[in-house]
Amino acid sequence: GGLWSEQSLAGKPAGIFFSTGTQGGGQETTPLTAITQLTHHGMVFVPVGYTFGAKMFNMGEVQGGSPYGAGTFAADGSRWPTEMELEHAFHQGKYFAGIAKKLKGSA
Repeated sequence: GGLWSEQSLAGKPAGIFFSTGTQGGGQETTPLTAITQLTHHGMVFVPVGYTFGAKMFNMGEVQGGSPYGAGTFAADGSRWPTEMELEHAFHQGKYFAGIAKKLKGSA
């Protein structure tokens, strides 16, 4: 309550990483739902978009993630993120840091 009522996070950048049970188990609805919470805090959502490049379209292996953020599939809890999913997450972190620096520099 305090962060929201005081708008302590307003204007701060935010990104989303997520995990779902299956490919059809919310890889888009999970981040879209999370964005509503960021909005209530007045945060600036920084999506990764398609900046990860051609790897986002690799059909050679099952992978999570979307333009909203890096993601993975947990299945029954036994599946670990793939190397490509980890690369996507690392890329998102670097991309986010670059945007955050630009926002801070323009303040």
